[in-house]
Amino acid sequence: MSLGGILTSQPAGQVTSQPSVEGMFQQILQAVQKSHIEIADLRQECAELRLANASLERQIRDGLQYGFSRGGTPGFMTPAPPSPQLRAAKLSPFLSHSIPSLAVTSPDTPYRPSPLGDNAPIAYPFGHRDIPGFYVVIPAGGAGTRLWPLSREGYPKFLLDLTLKGRSLIQATWDRLLPLSSASRTTIVAGPAHINTIREQLPELLHNNLICEPGPKDSMAAIGLAAAILAKRDPDAVIGSFAADHMISGDDAFLSAVAEAVEVARKDYLVTIGIAPSHPSTGFGYVRLGESLGMKEAPNARLVSSFKEKPDARTAASYIKTGIYRWNAGMFVTKATFLMELLKEYKPDLHDGLQSIAAVWEDEVARQAVLSEIWPSLEKIPIDNAVAEPAAAEGRVAVVPATFGWDDVGDFSSLADLLPAEANQPRILGDNNLVVTEQVAGGIVVPGSGRLITCLGVDDLVIVDMPDTLLVTTRARSQEVKRLVKKARDAGWKHLL
Repeated sequence: MSLGGILTSQPAGQVTSQPSVEGMFQQILQAVQKSHIEIADLRQECAELRLANASLERQIRDGLQYGFSRGGTPGFMTPAPPSPQLRAAKLSPFLSHSIPSLAVTSPDTPYRPSPLGDNAPIAYPFGHRDIPGFYVVIPAGGAGTRLWPLSREGYPKFLLDLTLKGRSLIQATWDRLLPLSSASRTTIVAGPAHINTIREQLPELLHNNLICEPGPKDSMAAIGLAAAILAKRDPDAVIGSFAADHMISGDDAFLSAVAEAVEVARKDYLVTIGIAPSHPSTGFGYVRLGESLGMKEAPNARLVSSFKEKPDARTAASYIKTGIYRWNAGMFVTKATFLMELLKEYKPDLHDGLQSIAAVWEDEVARQAVLSEIWPSLEKIPIDNAVAEPAAAEGRVAVVPATFGWDDVGDFSSLADLLPAEANQPRILGDNNLVVTEQVAGGIVVPGSGRLITCLGVDDLVIVDMPDTLLVTTRARSQEVKRLVKKARDAGWKHLL
């Protein structure tokens, strides 16, 4: 009997043939080939979906950048302060660009609150934007090493106009907060290297409201010193600390969130403002929302369940999925005296040192002597670790979830997202005529040297061309630029840092 077919007899006398072994193998091979084709099609479809998703995310980011918040200001533009002394930004020594004219808003402009959290728009608690008894503190520190060589130790990022809008980051912060407190109740804490430039950029800043810290001691010492001084000037002062180098879109939503935070702070809470996360970032800390405080004056306020350090990607995604986490933007609002009470409880040595400095602050001669003696011995620690985390464990920290856009401009990748560009084209910070590209997508180019930069067939690059230094990296590795700064310092290039 051959393998070509096997004949079997059926009861009815009919004869049928069963498939041969070769035929069975052929059917199996055909099934396998079909599966391979289907798998290849699925892979192609997945690849196309990934590309479409990336394109959609980019479009959403670009759309949000130029979107208007309800009743707010467009994008990252901030209203100029209603002041006869309003001046345009001092040009950065690292950029060459023209300054657009600034529209001055009227002090009588009505306030239009924005929706916060899950609540409908609430009425602003006062007839105008000024909040009686509220003092703004702007810590202006850090070297911005992730934005080197655009940002330098002597001219850090908060002194730069990073969006070419005509105002540096610290000027935009001043503009944004001035309606709440006025120049008389706005204080800046900065290092000696930046005092003169801050005075040039903010001519309205009162002389006694610019606090010079002899050396960097992190946020707790800077904010604590301002709190100790302001508590002596006004024992009922409520202070709000807002970094000088952050960018915010949706000013009305921001001001409303601060107004709520002030109301909560008057009840003896340390209050932070939680930013609704737009993506599972691994570069920010997180705040876990606790139960509602049930305050009529601040309907969105909740207790802080806990603070979370910068997570890995998987943990960050799990945070976003729960819906009960917010980004920790480092904004704190509290009574000056209450902050000093927390500091006395959790960091008594730091508290005592700051109180000793504040006691003689108004006497410039005595101030310098006490600063020289005490400041070097103060502990260097962030406010989160010093008081916020232990106080949250005891139910003494609250959070106001907010809806405004926020970015700390922590690296060139985040800076690129803030700049306009044509679809799939690199962002350009500076003169567009100095950049010529062909088949280049994404990335950011800073033509700071004045010479022509040409790029061919490279995507998502970071190119920062300054008169004395050239940086080339990728957006994916822009967080690591600070490592180059350290290596350059070790190699003897400190004068370029």
